[in-house]
Order: sequence, then structure tokens, then C-alpha cells
Amino acid sequence: AAFQTENLSAFMHMKTSTSFMDFFLALAICNTVLVSTATEPRQRVTVPPPIKPSGITLEKIHQIFQRLKLASLSQSFSSSQSSSDLGASFSAKSTEEHLAVLDCCDNGDNCCSRGDELQGKGSTDIGSASLDEVFKSVTNVSLPTDFCYEAESPDEAALVYAAQAYSFTLVSRTPEQVTVRLPQGTLLTFDILYTLGFDSVRKRMSVVVRHPLTKAIVVYTKGADSVIMDLLEDSPKAEISAEKRMKRIKEKTQKHLDYYARDGLRTLCIAKKVLNEDDFQKWANFRQEAEAAIDNRDELLMETAQHLETKLTLLGATGIEDRLQDGVPDTIAALREAGIKIWVLTGDKQETAVNIAYSCKLLNQRDTVFTINTENKETCESLLNLTLEEVKKNSEVEKPWRRFFGIIPTSFSASEAPSPEFGLVIDGQTLNVIFQGGLEEKFLALTKHCRSVLCCRSTPLQKSMVVKLVRRQLKVMTLSIGDGANDVSMIQAADVGIGISGQEGMQAVMASDFAISRFKHLKKLLLVHGHWCYARLAKMVIYFFYKNVSYVNLLFWYQFFCGFSGSTMIDYWQMIFFNLFFTSMPPLLFGILDKDVSAETLLGLPELYKNGQNSEIYKLSTFIITMLDAFYQSLICFFVPYLTYKDSNIDVFSFGNPINTISLLTILLHQALEMKTWTLFHLVTMIGSVVFYFVFSLIYNAACVVCNPPTNPYWVMEKQLSDPIFYLLCLITPVIALLPRFFVFALRGTFGASLILKAQQIDKLPKGQQDHEIQKLRSRKQTTSGAPAASPTSHDDLDQNTKSQGLSASEVNPLRKETPEEGYYFFNKWAEEEPTAADSSAGPFSGHYLLVPSRVTTPGQDGGKLSKDNANSFNRGSHRRSVSAVTL
Repeated sequence: AAFQTENLSAFMHMKTSTSFMDFFLALAICNTVLVSTATEPRQRVTVPPPIKPSGITLEKIHQIFQRLKLASLSQSFSSSQSSSDLGASFSAKSTEEHLAVLDCCDNGDNCCSRGDELQGKGSTDIGSASLDEVFKSVTNVSLPTDFCYEAESPDEAALVYAAQAYSFTLVSRTPEQVTVRLPQGTLLTFDILYTLGFDSVRKRMSVVVRHPLTKAIVVYTKGADSVIMDLLEDSPKAEISAEKRMKRIKEKTQKHLDYYARDGLRTLCIAKKVLNEDDFQKWANFRQEAEAAIDNRDELLMETAQHLETKLTLLGATGIEDRLQDGVPDTIAALREAGIKIWVLTGDKQETAVNIAYSCKLLNQRDTVFTINTENKETCESLLNLTLEEVKKNSEVEKPWRRFFGIIPTSFSASEAPSPEFGLVIDGQTLNVIFQGGLEEKFLALTKHCRSVLCCRSTPLQKSMVVKLVRRQLKVMTLSIGDGANDVSMIQAADVGIGISGQEGMQAVMASDFAISRFKHLKKLLLVHGHWCYARLAKMVIYFFYKNVSYVNLLFWYQFFCGFSGSTMIDYWQMIFFNLFFTSMPPLLFGILDKDVSAETLLGLPELYKNGQNSEIYKLSTFIITMLDAFYQSLICFFVPYLTYKDSNIDVFSFGNPINTISLLTILLHQALEMKTWTLFHLVTMIGSVVFYFVFSLIYNAACVVCNPPTNPYWVMEKQLSDPIFYLLCLITPVIALLPRFFVFALRGTFGASLILKAQQIDKLPKGQQDHEIQKLRSRKQTTSGAPAASPTSHDDLDQNTKSQGLSASEVNPLRKETPEEGYYFFNKWAEEEPTAADSSAGPFSGHYLLVPSRVTTPGQDGGKLSKDNANSFNRGSHRRSVSAVTL
């Protein structure tokens, strides 16, 4: 149906003109954008009367659009056929997007003239005038020139700005009305009857408006192309020409959608529907009853929306460029080197997700990528079994050679036979089959062997279900990161949730544990602060265990000489203050400020993050060794003074005071050996703790005359400070107690230097030499592990949305043995900016093979082999899947 007015009656027969108008009107109207100006923020702008005559006709507008269409097609699709029949494409950049507008007409095959004919016709009426010159004749109206649009998502704002770029300007919006200025200066104010918001189930939104001139009720709908294409009105079978025309429309639109998806654009389809008054009143009554319902209200509202959004007329398609932020590829590459397995969980089209995955280095051209698309349980199970068998067969090639003492024989070097790397792409329909059919274990078994996993066309509920599945089944640490409201459930389901504050709003930030402004900051957050946090907490916890065991054992050894009576040789006030004041601040400062490796080295060597994944600092062996060391130190601190004062006539507190002092010095010096970073705060607290101990002891022993009868600590410290033996004990005993630990540290740094120790040694070098040593370590690691070789097969598909699993496997060999501590990392969108989209088909291998079970027509039967036949039968661009397949 077309908009019909008296002023435009001469062009009522031109459906192409109304198609253009409807398309851009839908871009401007079908949203929830707020309009504001410098003088009236977020208020309705005062406008002149709805219609103002101008000096330009709709026919001229149509001719301008034809010229723009041809110019855009010649730039974007120079290798394809010139625009004809039913389509037109407009190219705009970034917030500017690529638009595919359909040129509809009445006469089937002969409905549109060729491009050169249209161009000639346009030049006849318009001449050589430019677009700006043509619109100079438009009567100026008293409207603000600069409008600010505030939208729930940047995609909505981009569509409105795109309509404005083609002179369909959204002027004002209230809950009841929306005003749009047309290219010729005409102002149309539509009455908003209903707004059906977007949800993840319908994957579309609609706006019901009343046209101000024709009073017709129009439904404008925009949504995912996979949904809108299924809701289009079928042409009557009797009208063969109309059926052919609609078929060409769908084919041309799908062709444009495929172009946009391969370029990494996020696609939408725009459609409309015209209702008569009776149908609208019936639907409105149904809607009001659903809104007033108490029971099953959500289901009734969903039913009313789905009832309205049927038999739509396709207007066009859009492609919005969601640019990668600066630093995304480097961040993902570093996280993979750190042993973190990354998944992508997205709602985008498969082709879009694939290109983004390649451009951000989530996949590389050497990976073997499996794409599984199916809607049948038996077929899905068969495909998972076949793919898993193929992956295991290829991954077991190197295992027999690596069993001999962990050394690769010289006749079979790593560079000659590298470990294969796999990627898995799966869509939302297949995820539903996996969850509902109980195939989770097989799915996870396959993903363990994959370098990356991409789940496309997934809903927010599916994202959270995937995260929960990984946490529950694999017993790993998970991290989710997202920037939009559709990522909230995924963020809340993970162990750690991170929200990116940006153009998508603050919902993800409000639901997260940590918030960052750019995706690239995740690299420093995990590799630097994550490593520091683990090292500090692990060392501090072990130190507190050591300190208490070492000090309490002094009292235990004394029990052998007092008949286990429970008496102590240390004054109880000094015992209380020992943990409360004398040794409290240094460990806390150690747990806050210590940096075992500098931030620059941690960023340069992402492998250092595996130190925390493998629990190399806080593990059972480390705990046992520390406890044995605490026992040894307590023995030395007790029995050296005991042997020194044996057979003397000193009292019990005079015997306990040197032991208490020696224990304090030993514990603080032990911490000094563990600290890798010394600051003024560390030095002040260490010296201050010792000074405070002596000052308190002197004052307390001098003032406490009858504090603990019959034995009192009166003047004990004063007498000890005048005794040379006391100073000798305080000097020799801590050295004897700490000598084994110091000796072990020296041997470990000399003979068995770990990567952490090498990094600490690099930190001591000059700045220029540090970078050189880091590059040497990285190149040596790549040489020993081997570079991945190209697979004999190819990949053309792949998808987007993420999850990460911290396996101990290295970046180039993800199939090595997994460590007990694993971490999974999920993220959805890496946000907008910095275009780095790369075409996945640009790799060195361009073959595209269809791998299906040998009896794919018989669900549930395992063919046992993968077939590479019928490669052309799988249509990637189709919004419907007519075959269940594994694509390699």
C-alpha cells in the first residue's frame, strides 16, 4: 500500500516512490529515540503546520534517489550487475550505514528500466545539478538545524542519522506523536498508536502509527533478517508476475544481506503492513485485554505482538558497521598466549561473526573450522560424534612421540609436525537442540579440543545457559564480559562479570563485578592486576600461616620443660600485642603493594599469567614446605637461647624475652626475603615494628611492678639490653633460622630458573635490554613449541560471541594436558570503533566443503565417515537451513 494525498495524487501510481518514502520513514519512526535540541532538551520541538508546500516534487526526489542508487552501486558492487529490477543500495559510512532499498513496481519482469535509462531520465529533469543544489529551492522553515538523538542502543541512533542523511529528519517525538521532515520540506506528524518493543524472542520491534494525510494505519517493523524473511506476505499463486516480483525482491535483498555480513556488518530488515480500521480495532481490543490480564500476561502480550507482525511487505535492509575498538586483536592474542580459552557468544549472523573473529585474531587462516547447523536431535548427535572422532584422530598424531620423558625425538621435531588447531562454529538453533536433547557432554568434549568456539544467533538466555554449563560440567573459573543489556544474564552467570561502559548503555556495568571503558583494558586487568592479585593474596595467606605456626610452636617446645602445665615463658601482654601490633602492618602492606614482576614485563610475557592458573604459588607442596620451615625456625629460635642460658640462674621471663625478640626479627626478615618490591612504606613499617616493640617493652617492663605475681616482667628488657649475649643471640639466631630458605632461593635461581624468576631478572636490566630479552624469550618459546601448520582443508565460515577457558595449553598447542585450575572467559561485543574487518575468504585456502554423515537423511544413524560431496548444496546466504551439516 502507498501513502496517498491530494497534493501527491499525480504520483499515486508510483510504488517505487512510496517504497523509498516508507523505507526512510521506517528508519526515522520505528525506534524509541529521544529528540533534543540546544534550547529544548528532550522536549517536543515546536514546528510549523504539518504540511508546507515547497518547490520540489516527489518525482524529482525519486530521480535523485535513482542517481544516488547508481552511484552507490558502482562504488560498492562494481563487479556485480548494474542496479535493475527491484533493488537499490545506498552506501553510508559507520553511523552512516549501507542501505539496501527495494524498488518495487507493478509489471513483473518489465517493472524497472535499466540503470542507464533511469540515469538519463534523472538528468533530463534535474540536469547536472547536485543534490545540494536541488534542495536549495526548498522553502526554509524555522526549525533547529542540529538535532541530538538519544537512543537505547547506538544501532537505533545510527538508523535515525542515516535517514537524516537522506533528508528524512526526525524532528520531534512524544509518547503520542512523532514528526518527520521530508526532503521537500514537508512536515508529517504521525500519531503513535502502539509501540511493540524489541525482545530476544521475537527479535524485532514494531511501531503502529496513523498517517496524518491518508489516515491509514501503518505498522513499521524492523528486526533480524532471519525473522523478517519468514514473516513476509506470500503472493497469490494466481498472480504469477507478482510472485516472481516478490521472489526477486527476496533474492536481491538476501544478496545485499550476504554482502553486508561478509563485510562484518550487522544487518536488519525493514518491513511494513497496512491495517484497515476493523482489523486494527479487533487487535487493539485483544491487546488491551492482554495488558489488563493478571495471569499469563507476558504470554498474551507476546501472542498479540506475533499476531500483528505477520504478512509484512519488505521495504529494504540495512547494514551497520560495528567497528572494533582499538587494541582488540592484540588483547585477544595476549589472552590466548596466557592460556585463556576464548568463546564468542553473539546474536549476529554467522558470516558477520566469522569476519569479526578473523579480524580480531580469534581465528587465523591456519585453523580447521567446523560449522555445525542443524535442527534435529539425532542428526546433531551424529554430527557431534563424527566431528569429535575427526578431531581426536588428528590430535593424537603427536601423542606417542611426546610420551618419552616429555621430549620430542630429533627425527620428529615440533616444527615438522605441529599440533592441529580447531575452531567450532554453532548457531542458536543447534544450541537449543543440544540443551533440550541432553547432548551437553558431547558438546563440551568437542569444545575441549577447539582453539575457539563461536556461538552465533544466540539469545541472552542461551548465553547464560552456556556459561552455567561450562561452570557446572568442567568445574572451571569463568569470566564474562559484555557491553549491552543482552549480556546481563551472561555476566551474572559467570564467576567474574565485567561490563564495558559505552554506547550500549550502563546495564552491563550495573550488573558486573568490574567496569572498564575499553575492551583493551581487559589485557592489563587480567595479565597485570590479576597476576599481582593472585601473587599477593597467595603469599600473604601462606605468610600468615607461617607466622602463627612459627610463633605458637615456641610455646609448644617450652611445654616439654614445664611438664605440659600450660605456663608460658613470655608475658601475656607481649603475646597479645605480637600479632596485634608488632607483626600486623608489614604483612598487610606486603599484600597490598608487592609486585613480583613489573607491569611492562607481564604485558610483554602473557605466559606469566599461567603462574596463577596453575596455582604455582599457593599449592599443597608449597604449604607443606612452608609449614616444615616454620617448625624448623621455631626450633632454632627456642633451642639456641635455651642452650645459651642452660644451667644459668635467670628467671623465666628473662629466658622468654630473648626468644620473643629473636622470633620477631626472624619473622620480619623472612618477609623481607619474600618481598620483591621495596618502597618507603615497606621500610618504615618494618623498622617501625621493631622500634615499637622495643619502646613498648621498655615502658611496660619499667611500669609493671606487680602485673603478674609471683613472677613479674619488671625491668627485664632493660637488663637484657645491657647484656652482650642478648645482642649476639639476636644477630646469630635469625641467620641460622633463615639460612636454609636463603640457600634454596639461591639454588632455584641458579639451576632451575622458572619463567617468573627469569622475568624478575629481566626487571633488573636497563630498559632497552629488557625489551630485547623479552623478545628472545618469546621467540625461544615459539621455536620450541613449533608454529602451527596450515590445514589441508579450508574454512569459510565462523562465528562470534565469546567465552574463555584458561587451559594450561599454550597458544600454539591448545591440545596439551589441561591443568586443574582452568578459567573460561566469555564476552559478547568488543564494541565500536577502529575498523579492522577482514574477509574470511581472503585466506590462502579458498575451498569450501560440506561434510555430512553418509546417511544424513536417516536421523540417528552414524555414518562413521565425513563426506565432502555436494559442496554446492549448502547455501550460506540463505536465512533458512534446508540441510543439517558440518562445514569444514
